[in-house]
Amino acid sequence: MKVFLICLVKVISSDLLMIVAFDYSSTNTLTSNGDVFVKDHDELDIEFLGNLEGKPWRFQTNMYGNGSTNRGREERYRLWFDPSKEFHRYSILWTPTKIIFWVDDVPIREILRKEEMNGDYPQKPMSLYATIWDASSWATSGGKFGVDYTFSPFVSEFKDIALDGCNVSDSFPGENNNNNIGNYNNINCSVSDQFLMSNDYSTISPKQATAMRRFRERYMYYSYCYDTIRYSVPPPECVIVTAEKNRFRDTGRLKFGGSHPKVHKARKKRRRNRSTPVVSADL
Repeated sequence: MKVFLICLVKVISSDLLMIVAFDYSSTNTLTSNGDVFVKDHDELDIEFLGNLEGKPWRFQTNMYGNGSTNRGREERYRLWFDPSKEFHRYSILWTPTKIIFWVDDVPIREILRKEEMNGDYPQKPMSLYATIWDASSWATSGGKFGVDYTFSPFVSEFKDIALDGCNVSDSFPGENNNNNIGNYNNINCSVSDQFLMSNDYSTISPKQATAMRRFRERYMYYSYCYDTIRYSVPPPECVIVTAEKNRFRDTGRLKFGGSHPKVHKARKKRRRNRSTPVVSADL
């Protein structure tokens, strides 16, 4: 049930106006997970949000638990590199107590499980899948640009995929897992959970925490925790960082993917007045 994933990804089409989704999800898989958890699926996402030539690539991370799709937990970022030029490593740690997203060696987001989240924290068995789909109605600049199919076919490459954790098949040896996965409470992942939580990658070091803070300061342009239009009270897992709160003040989205014009102009002016260094764990 709980896993650590590493995958190297290269997005080939540089004029892609579609989502490249790289998810742990209980839906749309090659197994029957989606049939079992139709209305209460869990999901962890890393998604490229399309690209306009000459503009920074954008992507988002997201989490759903127990079908909580009406309570999206999106964070959106700009990449400091072009993912179509070479492979980069994208990783997800999912344990009973925390979720961490990485890009290369930089942790970019950590979700600590809170009791108040109840079923919103992913707990059911999930499958891994990757897909490309047309989400230009909202993904690319808030739906401002549609897919340009003259650039098709759209391609992404994956290699060196590594999964470590609890395998549902181990709990039902010799049985049809599709018939048993719905009874996930009988799956014993205590040994693998302990293994994951005792590894170095389950804890963000002070050096990595500094890299994550700098990444979020420079490249995160949306967080649901500061979206006062969607959430008058931040969801329970939100850790309100004063510097982030000040930066996102009054930037609740007028529509999903949009922003206030005054804030956009101010940020554009600040970006012109400074150069943006590469983020790395060495910072």
